[in-house]
Amino acid sequence: MPEPVPADTDFLVIGECVADIVRTPGRPDRPHPGGSPANVAYGLARLGRRTALLTQLGDDPYGTLIRDHLAAAGVTVLTDGQDRPTPTAIVTLDPAGSASYEFAVGWTLAPAPAPRARHVHLGSLASVQEPGAAVARRLLRAARTAGATVSYDPNVRPALLADHPAAVTAVEHCVALSDLVKASDEDLAWLYPGIPVRDSAARWLALGPATVVVTRGSRGAFALTPAGGTTVPAPPTTVVDTVGAGDSFMAALLATLDDPRPALDAVASALRTAATAAAITVSRAGANPPTTAELAAELAAGSA
Repeated sequence: MPEPVPADTDFLVIGECVADIVRTPGRPDRPHPGGSPANVAYGLARLGRRTALLTQLGDDPYGTLIRDHLAAAGVTVLTDGQDRPTPTAIVTLDPAGSASYEFAVGWTLAPAPAPRARHVHLGSLASVQEPGAAVARRLLRAARTAGATVSYDPNVRPALLADHPAAVTAVEHCVALSDLVKASDEDLAWLYPGIPVRDSAARWLALGPATVVVTRGSRGAFALTPAGGTTVPAPPTTVVDTVGAGDSFMAALLATLDDPRPALDAVASALRTAATAAAITVSRAGANPPTTAELAAELAAGSA
């Protein structure tokens, strides 16, 4: 039975759910709820924001795992009604906790009812993998026409993107539709090989967003706006694994930046909050973003 669609919500996230099967040498495989857009929705809900996720999930054990996980944080899960197997990814952790991925993911999103939202976020494979990507981009355009602000994180997965020029075109289409864009330095290096990351970020800014944010792992993050740029360091932390770090960063950034065209000092403050959320996430196993209380406590400790 289709899920009831709420009339409105603060955040609507569009994108895939993936069951991350975490593989560590010498240990049993561990399934975890995942998928970049699902992680962002979960992170927003953990930070107290009304959040709906439009996605695809199978009527199978992995689908149940993900539904229960999202519901526990308060995410309203909406699907297009297609009964397809829940996507999976084998996540292999190296001794330092860094993750590599092998995917079995399809994205065939069909048109489906969605709530009115103050802000719409699109992420990852949902923006580039056809045939569902075209539907996702239409939803993004419709939301913007209706007055919603828009954000985008390409969260590039090269193993699933055989056609590089087509991927770049699709990503830039989404960038041009967005008020806020976030990418990692690795994303930009794959999309624009041989071009300095800051130059690639400036290219995106020229396409129309008000803010372009680039994360750089242990080297922190920077943002470009029409008024200038700002940089923040990565807070000190002990890395258990990096699963979901970028998604936690994205969720905290969205939860903090309410203005579609923020002042530079507001962007700098939001970057510090987002970097702190990511640092909390990497300090524990899996895509486990902070709650409002955890993030507030860590920010207070960092400013003491």
